[in-house]
Amino acid sequence: MPTVSLPARPPTPTRVPEGTRDVLPPEWAWREHLRSRLAGEFAAWGYRGVEVPALEFASEAHPQNARAFKLIDASGEVLALRSEFTTAIGRLVRARFPEGPFPLRLQYGGRLWLRTLTSELGRLREFGQVGVELVGVATPQADVELLLLGTRALKAVGVEAVMEVGYPGFVDAVLEDAGLPGGVRNALHDAIDRKSGADVDLLAAAHGLSRDVTVTLHALTDLYGGREVLAQAGTLARGERARGAVAHLEAVATLYGPGLLFDLGASRRYGYYTGITFRAYAEGLNQPVLGGGRYDLGGLPGAGFAIGLERLTEVTAATLPREPEVVLALDATGAETARAAGLVAELAWTEDRAELLAYCARRGIRRWVQGDELSEVSA
Repeated sequence: MPTVSLPARPPTPTRVPEGTRDVLPPEWAWREHLRSRLAGEFAAWGYRGVEVPALEFASEAHPQNARAFKLIDASGEVLALRSEFTTAIGRLVRARFPEGPFPLRLQYGGRLWLRTLTSELGRLREFGQVGVELVGVATPQADVELLLLGTRALKAVGVEAVMEVGYPGFVDAVLEDAGLPGGVRNALHDAIDRKSGADVDLLAAAHGLSRDVTVTLHALTDLYGGREVLAQAGTLARGERARGAVAHLEAVATLYGPGLLFDLGASRRYGYYTGITFRAYAEGLNQPVLGGGRYDLGGLPGAGFAIGLERLTEVTAATLPREPEVVLALDATGAETARAAGLVAELAWTEDRAELLAYCARRGIRRWVQGDELSEVSA
């Protein structure tokens, strides 16, 4: 018979796309532990798990539409890879829980993808999150539940974090009370959020704002600190909307108790959030490990938060436990003996002692087991 030659297999690439990364065994195991521990804490508070597709219908109304990966399926539909969870959970609630019962408590976890890199995510375009959504209620008690759950969930994995609370609508309400039209208010949000006094002055001059209004803008950038900040905010709250925001935050502060920090100049994402926002910062990381807030889920009030698994893994790296000892089992009985003793047992795949010795040296395995006898690796 003639010899049939198969085409050479192309070499396997070793690079990965920019903004993605491989995860090696120790980090993978620790990340799975964190994910499981967080899911257990969420469940203990009544948050039931759901899963949403990684593929969604693309929509210009989606908050991440401009940054999403898009593709066209066989039918010509434009699809997008999931780029954030809140919109997907909102769709699921409308489709699967139109009548509730509310409040509805859900938790989720999975991967997200973004087409463009962002420093906020540590320059990643593929990353993991776990989180919760509390849907159907919009009371101070509901907001405090999420703040408490976020704090407790992080403590459950060994992270002491500082929780910062904002209210982007407060900034907009104060600007509205000052008589500024919508376009001017939108221009000022980012400068106030960045606490850039120089940019505030430039924008105030460009739009011909009075000295009194400019003083108010600078006062907004300084509204950061403990509960005393709310009293300062009250002096700026002239209209009903601004006063309502301060009253809501006062109720949140009372229900939560001491420990919250308030950043009432946080306003960059005004328009996305409809109430409070919050972020948790852990020592050693200059980006939040948890973030969330209150938003509209297609006509339903909703609020929630997400925890970035890559950031959480980085923050908790120092507490990563030692891996259990790995031994080589020379037979099935030995493997059972080792596992019963709390060891990890890999099964020998050959009787060639030299090959096994070489593998143990490369793998760092110091002991092997046969039957019920555990001994040092030796020739």
